[in-house]
Amino acid sequence: MHRKPHSSVEHMVEDVSTIHSLPMFYSQLSEAIDHPRSSIGDIAKIISEDQGLTARILKLANSPLFGYFSKIDTITQAVTIIGVLQVRDLALALSVMDVFKGIPEDLVNMEQFWKHSIATGLAARILATSQREANLERFFVAGILHDIGRLVMYVRVPGICLQLMEQCRATEALLHRAEREKFGFDHADVGGALLKKWKIPPRVAEPVGAHHDCRLGDQYPRESSILHIADIIAHALQLGNSGEIFVPELDHGVWDRLQISCYFLPTLVKQVDSTYEQTVSVLFGSEDASQ
Repeated sequence: MHRKPHSSVEHMVEDVSTIHSLPMFYSQLSEAIDHPRSSIGDIAKIISEDQGLTARILKLANSPLFGYFSKIDTITQAVTIIGVLQVRDLALALSVMDVFKGIPEDLVNMEQFWKHSIATGLAARILATSQREANLERFFVAGILHDIGRLVMYVRVPGICLQLMEQCRATEALLHRAEREKFGFDHADVGGALLKKWKIPPRVAEPVGAHHDCRLGDQYPRESSILHIADIIAHALQLGNSGEIFVPELDHGVWDRLQISCYFLPTLVKQVDSTYEQTVSVLFGSEDASQ
């Protein structure tokens, strides 16, 4: 007896991980970074072979998001100033944004999808800054990738996804809960599984998989908690849309664990607002950053 292709998380990501695979350069980049004899020049050379990616990384490095005082003109400078792993993380996020194409508009508007993801990434990075976390780019990248499992589901089972979205609209239910009721897993589980299959470091993959249920964040509970709250903030601000119509519920245990003051929220919202439009403009490679 054949199991349905969507009967488990593993089946859901099986074909997608080969059809929608990361560009070859990302593997080369990871290998170069892990090689003890690689220099910053070697790493910069691999990134520089993709001119579109190079331009976007440099625009991002010079945006208010980073706030460096001197202009960063080359990838070598970016790697030196921002850091090797941080630039790899940014390259990963930008690459994935180019991987999923051609998903029907009735399921998702891809520009709105990535706008929600960018808003979540910005909120996660700002929250991580307030929590005095190191390597802030992993939070930004986890935010950009947090709903990638939903794209996998749109590719694999578009009819069921559309049905669930209509059902949630009618009953005012949360989509991620409807996914779990239907499949026994949700898009967060699928996203975490895909990133694992792509050999993305656990510090990004695990929080993505745990952003609706932080108890799943064994190794990286703080990252998972920050991503959970960042997603809720992006929904509450209505910046972009990934398919979820309503604001996901807050896990109060997560809020208490991070000890975030409610007085910090207006500052957080202001900081997300002040960097959102320019970051969208940089990542879409256009000057149009309208919502």
